[in-house]
Amino acid sequence: MIAASTFRGRRVALFGLGGSGLATAKSLVAGGADVSAWDDNPAQVEAAKGAGIPVADLRDLDWGSLDTLVLAPGVPLTHPKPHWTVELANSHDVEIIGDVEIFVRERRAQAPGSPFIAITGTNGKSTTTALIAHLIAHSGRDAQLGGNIGTAVLTLAPPAAERVHVVECSSYQIDLAPSLDPSAGLLLNLTPDHLDRHGSMQHYADVKARLVAQSDVAIIGVDDEWCRGIADNLESQAGTVVRISKDHALEDGLFAQGALIRQSKAGVVHDLADLDGIATLRGAHNAQNAAAAIAACQAVGLSEDEIRAGLAAFPGLKHRMQPVARCGRVVFVNDSKATNAEAAAPALQSFEPIYWIAGGLPKEGGIAALEPFFPRIAKAYLIGEAAAGFAATIGAHAPFEISDTLDNAVAAAARDAASDTAAMPAVLLSPACASFDQYRNFEVRGDAYVSLVSGLDDIEMLIDVENIGEHHG
Repeated sequence: MIAASTFRGRRVALFGLGGSGLATAKSLVAGGADVSAWDDNPAQVEAAKGAGIPVADLRDLDWGSLDTLVLAPGVPLTHPKPHWTVELANSHDVEIIGDVEIFVRERRAQAPGSPFIAITGTNGKSTTTALIAHLIAHSGRDAQLGGNIGTAVLTLAPPAAERVHVVECSSYQIDLAPSLDPSAGLLLNLTPDHLDRHGSMQHYADVKARLVAQSDVAIIGVDDEWCRGIADNLESQAGTVVRISKDHALEDGLFAQGALIRQSKAGVVHDLADLDGIATLRGAHNAQNAAAAIAACQAVGLSEDEIRAGLAAFPGLKHRMQPVARCGRVVFVNDSKATNAEAAAPALQSFEPIYWIAGGLPKEGGIAALEPFFPRIAKAYLIGEAAAGFAATIGAHAPFEISDTLDNAVAAAARDAASDTAAMPAVLLSPACASFDQYRNFEVRGDAYVSLVSGLDDIEMLIDVENIGEHHG
């Protein structure tokens, strides 16, 4: 754990006592802060009490005597309406921060300039974060992986010169981290997302841009206009920018040509890595993720040989295009993290023919945006509340059945795929939906899929089934 020593003796109000909030409260107490913590959920307040955290209804505090309000990332800062704690803090000129900001301050105090890689973007950030941490650890270095990927940043080992912190940052966390200054900051891409919490695409992009604005090296994907603008603006202010692209060659930067990752400096092109044959890095989106990860690892001193060796050994991100089993020629893929159509597109683009398990709690727009990939689908198996609506969309393009539940879908898809004569049919769970109609979260849904697959006849598991459910995020 990182004890928040920079807050010693300071009066801190903390709201939000879920996983990261409770970890932050423990860090502040360990660092000697005068903490008052609260949550709207009585069960979480009781859990905090049991952990030795001082709790108090923040409405009863003297806000004029407070130094800091620490918010959990899920608490609204600006939109659709500031949380009542935010309004109280603003009216008393109390700073408002989150756990990543506390980490940043501890890094400056304990190990200034220690290696720190921060990653954000609308899509791909979890895979890229996991890949960077894997490459660093595979090289024999100490990699501390946390943030939005599921491990609270303040539960990691403290900053040190020989230790590399690899931290995934959501837009909510960036909004609460005004001093964010990584050694390498990665902004992968931007598409409309979380606009209910940011008000507009411009504000969302402005928040994301803060992650790279103060970084020593800014690694920016330039395949969308928002990120191109951010890269150009930062470079015009004399920032160090490394551009990456999955769509086109670059005069300066890292780019993908098929499965090949190439680096160009002043027009001189050098081949860095070949992803062909690395099952966990299939598809153009993963080429972008790999290019970004390579650039980040170069920034903290890894050699090209170390990077290539690490890429070949990457096990993949759990629940994200994760090959989990084989049965003869059939591969079973867990992409439960694909909770909307845009997130499901990479998997549909990467396999063929596909026996597609989709559905759950539908998102706005359904799966209409995935129509270009429907020719790759041998058959769809539709589950959950979205089943009827998805059937109406896909019915004119591919065979389907209403399976209702995941167990029915797995059994039927495995049966049908077994008779396919293609080189590598894929039974793909890529739901394009939230899980909440049938499962607590996408991790539980993915674990259920793996468990069901492991029970099929003649199955060869590619992952350790005994560890299902141990590492969520």
